[in-house]
Amino acid sequence: MAKKSAPFKGLIIGILLVAGLFLVFQFVRVSPDQQAKAVVDEFYRYEQEGDFSKSWALFHSAMKKKFPKGGYIQDRAHVFMTHFGVESFTYTAGKPEKIKKWKMYKNGPALENVYKILVTQTYKGKYGNFDLKQEVFVVKDKDEWRIVWDYNQ
Repeated sequence: MAKKSAPFKGLIIGILLVAGLFLVFQFVRVSPDQQAKAVVDEFYRYEQEGDFSKSWALFHSAMKKKFPKGGYIQDRAHVFMTHFGVESFTYTAGKPEKIKKWKMYKNGPALENVYKILVTQTYKGKYGNFDLKQEVFVVKDKDEWRIVWDYNQ
């Protein structure tokens, strides 16, 4: 009788292994909204560290055209560190909201499958404590999620 239960045990073990692998793949797979939020987190971690070269690298190509690398690095350090009198900041990033089509500029091209994330930066500087809130947009650029800011008027 023990011989008949061996195939049954093998079948049960096989089913459990397949189910376990399925669950592992579900947890490992990262959704597009999580990928978008991860890019925003990476961008603001670099900004916190003052590594504006690395944060600039996460810009969409349209943003890189708007802000040449050298100018961006100088402006960010000058405005936030010098004028505001802060060394760093904390931030929170909200839940990503998917937008089917969005434009960076009123007359610009429509970007598809965009995620909007509200970012709040908290500064403590020589002019007191203040929050800067900005809607940050994340869109694929050459198969990579990249940061875009809103210039619609």
